[in-house]
Amino acid sequence: MKNRIHTRSTIFLTALAVLFALTIALGQPQSAAAEVVDRIVAIVNGNIILQSDWDEALSFQALLTNRPLASFSEDDRRAVLDKLIDQELLREQMKSADAPHASDAEVSARVAEARKLYSQATSEAGWQAILGGYHITQTDLAAHVRQEIELMRLVDARLRPAVQIDSKSIEAYYRDQFVPRLKQAGAREVPLSDVSARIREVLTEKKVNELLVSWLQTLRSEGQVHLPAISANDRGVQSQ
Repeated sequence: MKNRIHTRSTIFLTALAVLFALTIALGQPQSAAAEVVDRIVAIVNGNIILQSDWDEALSFQALLTNRPLASFSEDDRRAVLDKLIDQELLREQMKSADAPHASDAEVSARVAEARKLYSQATSEAGWQAILGGYHITQTDLAAHVRQEIELMRLVDARLRPAVQIDSKSIEAYYRDQFVPRLKQAGAREVPLSDVSARIREVLTEKKVNELLVSWLQTLRSEGQVHLPAISANDRGVQSQ
């Protein structure tokens, strides 16, 4: 008897839930019911990247390089998505690393550099208009810049200690690349001792970038990166 009452109660509650859901659905306009709010464009080790994340990343990339969104080719858009995937893989590495956080001063300095790209950004109103044109707020931009600084610090902390640049490499770069470029530009030759530290840094950065590419390839091969089919005719990307 108790089982029968329990079963009837369950059926009754289920019927009420269905009726409630139908009432809400029928009460909505057809356009709202048919609207697609967002979609998944990538899944990185179980973490979802949405179309809106991709759109936002494109806006940041366009703003920080002073480009209109409409100028981005399909290859450009895919490169931004690949960067989002790489950032997600690196964020997972940050959980087990002790990389220092970016200070407010560092973030402000990087934002100021971006602002200098726009002549009309000399006034606050002009800068806000530019941000609005890319659908970005000042707070969003600061958060994006902070994340990029911290990810690069993670990369430096992980890879830079492994880089060793010897004197022969510096001399070869000076002889084969630095001096020829000076001559081509019509500038006077500079002694190796004056530019040795600068060349060492250039070669170090180059090596770190090579190691980063290799590291990211390893993270992708060891992880799970899934890209649902992205239709070329359904980009879902804003245009300026």
